[in-house]
Parts: sequence; C-alpha cells; structure tokens
Amino acid sequence: MHNDIDHVLLDEGTILRRLDGMARDITRDYEGRMPTIVCILHGGIILMADLLRRVELPLLIETISVSSYHGGVESSGVITFHQKGLPDLKGKHVILLDDILDTGRTLAAISRRFTEEAGAASVKLCVLLRKVKDRACAVEADYVGFDIGDEFVVGYGLDYQGQYRNLPYIGVLKPEAISRLA
Repeated sequence: MHNDIDHVLLDEGTILRRLDGMARDITRDYEGRMPTIVCILHGGIILMADLLRRVELPLLIETISVSSYHGGVESSGVITFHQKGLPDLKGKHVILLDDILDTGRTLAAISRRFTEEAGAASVKLCVLLRKVKDRACAVEADYVGFDIGDEFVVGYGLDYQGQYRNLPYIGVLKPEAISRLA
C-alpha cells in the first residue's frame, strides 16, 4: 500500500498539530452553544474522530452518506444521497465535516438541504483539505486544515476505489497505482 504513494504531502504529526488549532477555533466560536457535527461518510470518519476529541464543548454527532466521485479521480458532478432522510437539524447550529473541498458541489448540495429542508439555524463547513482551484460551486469552508494543489490524494480518510483510507498520512497516489486499480 505504501509503495503506491508517490510522495507524502502531509505527515501524521503535521495533521494532528493542525487539528489542535482547528479544535481551538471551533471551541472558541461555539462557546456557550452545543453544535451538531455532521460527518460526511466515509472520508470524514478519521478526521471526525481525531478532531472532535480535541473540541472542548458538548456536541452532538450525526453522519450523512453521499457520493460524488463514483469510483473516479474527479467528481462526476452527480451528488447521490444514500439515506432516506436527513438528520434532525431543526434550529441547530451545524458544522458539516468533510475530508476535502474540491469542486464544492457536494458541500453546496448538503448545505442547501440542511438549511432549506432540515431547518438548520446555521451551517458552517469544516474540511481537512481545500484544493486551491476554481470551483464548480461558489462555496468556501469556515474551518480548513490545509490548502493543497489540484492533485489526487489519499490517506487519512481519503480513498481511491475504497482503498488507502487507513494511511496515517496524506499522500499523492502514483499514476500507475491509479491505472492498476481503475
């Protein structure tokens, strides 16, 4: 698995130190309130576990399952919601947690549904990675771990064909690994 990585972009220690700072920001911003964290499965699981243990607030945790990559290395542009209903968010302050902000389609679609359909009082976006690029949807994250270039990364929750999520770092996948697994 490690042999499929061209180079490590962010090592585990660097990621964990940044999560400390993100947790301090969330704790400060939501002091006196109880936010509802909604993690986008499956990519956000590791981020959720490591980040939320650092947040010093009472909070609620929900999950939502959506997909937009559908097995490729680029967003298909089609957002698929995999559950029948949305979490109970009426009047709640929501932090939507995801592994990466790429095209913006997924986060824009979920945010819109949370406010328009579920009645969330507010929705803020928290991502581990934000690709520095033009987006298909004008959406920005409120909490960002790292800005990265427009390259295909895996590890720390991010996958290719369901693999590599368990890497403790974020790395760039070798082109031959992408070809082999496609």
